[in-house]
Amino acid sequence: MVELARFATLAANGHNTQPWKFRLDGATVSILPDLSRRTQVVDPDDHHLYVSLGCAAENLLIAANSTGRSTELSFEDGPQTRIDISLGNGPVRDVALQQAIPLRQSTRSEYDGQPISASEIKQLKAAAQQEGVSVLIFTEASDRDAILDLVVEANSAQMDDPAFVAELRNWIRMTPKQALETQDGLFAACTGNPVVPAWIANPMFGMFFQKDSENDKYRTQIRSSAGVAVFVGDAEDPEHWVKVGRSFQRFALQSTALGIRNAHINQPIEVAGVRSEFSRWLGMTDARPDLVVRFGRAPALPMSLRRPVADLMI
Repeated sequence: MVELARFATLAANGHNTQPWKFRLDGATVSILPDLSRRTQVVDPDDHHLYVSLGCAAENLLIAANSTGRSTELSFEDGPQTRIDISLGNGPVRDVALQQAIPLRQSTRSEYDGQPISASEIKQLKAAAQQEGVSVLIFTEASDRDAILDLVVEANSAQMDDPAFVAELRNWIRMTPKQALETQDGLFAACTGNPVVPAWIANPMFGMFFQKDSENDKYRTQIRSSAGVAVFVGDAEDPEHWVKVGRSFQRFALQSTALGIRNAHINQPIEVAGVRSEFSRWLGMTDARPDLVVRFGRAPALPMSLRRPVADLMI
């Protein structure tokens, strides 16, 4: 049971905040939100937090299924929101996805610019199928450029917001020592940025994290990607955000199994005004886009750290 929880902790999550706790009770694993790890500026309604819990839940389901356990998931809303996963006996399945769990990463780098085959796109769509979630995939250059314009617009707004910059800075680990001490956050080497000594870390942050350079970086990264996937839940509530996380996690693991990298470009859904513009562009004016992810092929970057499972048990 503890090993299944460890697989859950390897899931994608916003800013690598790891906003989860686990409770083991007989044959049931519960995943609960750790609200002390909220990112209130970029995620004021805890949307990303619940998507992260969905990613963790899907990892746990896949790990259990791969060892011959059946799984049943229920979402409990209310005073103590949680995800309950009951385990039983069942057929062995999802082995390839389970093997991809420790290899999956958000690869925040330039990709090789080559297209992904139609058969691979079909596999990604099939893996991401989840009731209550739509997945839209854009591979045409004109569509990627339109999404890029929205990313730059939203990123510029965020970079001009001192509160956003301060919150992000709080979760960036510039040195190996910082990363090892916290075992969370965005280690500079994992984001394609330089690792520097502690005495120069603060000045260096201001040097490499500037609006124009960040926008130029996103232009290069998105134009070098094979495509962009957009995940849209049927409703704007925590239960559907969890479903979006489950859908994305399977997409990411199937990508990993195929040697395809991915990384979030969520700026257009994080800035409310741009999000409505993005919804109109998608032709889904009554829906809220939940995740925006670019994908393509590239070498791996260093892996982000995770806190010990024992520290996450309640």
